[in-house]
Amino acid sequence: MSRALKLAALAGAALVTRRALRGCIARSPLWPLPALETPISGHSPRRWLPALIVSRTEPADGVLMLVLESPELPPWTPGAHVDVRLPSGLIRQYSLCGDPADTGRYRIAIRRIEDGRGGSREAHAELPQGAELAVRPPRNRFELEPSSSYVFIAGGIGITPILPMLRAAEAAGADWTLLYGGRSRSSMPFIAELDTYGSRVTITPQDEAGLPDLTALAATGPDTLIYCCGPDTLMKAVREAAPPTAPVHLERFAATAPSSGTSRPFTVELHRSGRTIEVAADESTLSAVRRELPATPYSCEQGFCGTCQHRVLAGEVDHRDTLLTDREREDSMLLCVSRAEDDHLVLDL
Repeated sequence: MSRALKLAALAGAALVTRRALRGCIARSPLWPLPALETPISGHSPRRWLPALIVSRTEPADGVLMLVLESPELPPWTPGAHVDVRLPSGLIRQYSLCGDPADTGRYRIAIRRIEDGRGGSREAHAELPQGAELAVRPPRNRFELEPSSSYVFIAGGIGITPILPMLRAAEAAGADWTLLYGGRSRSSMPFIAELDTYGSRVTITPQDEAGLPDLTALAATGPDTLIYCCGPDTLMKAVREAAPPTAPVHLERFAATAPSSGTSRPFTVELHRSGRTIEVAADESTLSAVRRELPATPYSCEQGFCGTCQHRVLAGEVDHRDTLLTDREREDSMLLCVSRAEDDHLVLDL
């Protein structure tokens, strides 16, 4: 073989090797380590897990309770929720309200909201006992922190993430109380279960006793953790009633009012995909990203569920969500509502 042919062969082999290495690195930025199920961005669409609806009951007016079973269901901790894929393809989030020790079994409760976006109505109408349902592994942004003292406050269906917290607090020997309010006694699920805790629990149906009395929160000590889940009006009242330094943990089931900030066009560089896209002033970052990457997961589109959280590699973000902590906002954003503060963002996508 002539020298020229040898050099051409070596150059061709080098080109093939370089392309192969680029492919490996694109699939796994830590190559030669294997690709991770969860990328270094800290977010993954995660696979759907099949589960069987083994029980369907109505523990209160307008509330559907489902018990799901599958050997594939992973463990969870109090405060966790799961993404549920409804028959239409809609994805909704529901708090786990069963017992974490009951492995292979999840319990969720869904209040029917007539003027909602349709997910709760579909769940009530289309999820019979015996049907299969797909869920993603649990996520927890409402973790129960260790403490010797708690005050729990729930409004309506907001009791769902609180229930396993009560079990955990009771098992740990902590001092705790629960204030549970709702429109009427018949609309408040799990009252019978709460009866076992006796005087630790105060039930306040609005049609019998008015709104929950939060005045006692003013005397809450710094070592007592406050956990509240329910309507925004209740959580705002808890914030106002508690001392300014009190550790208050809140869980929302709906978005707060949208940002009043103006929107303008900007560009987004998708770092791992090697693409740059334009985001118009009248569209979301999520919509623009999904034009290029249709499999990008999302759910609420209102900035409170966290499904579309992704890592930001460069650029300043105009955060318009109601979920992320200050620390999370340092290097990530929710694509559905947040935008670029200036003209350009770089995402780990």
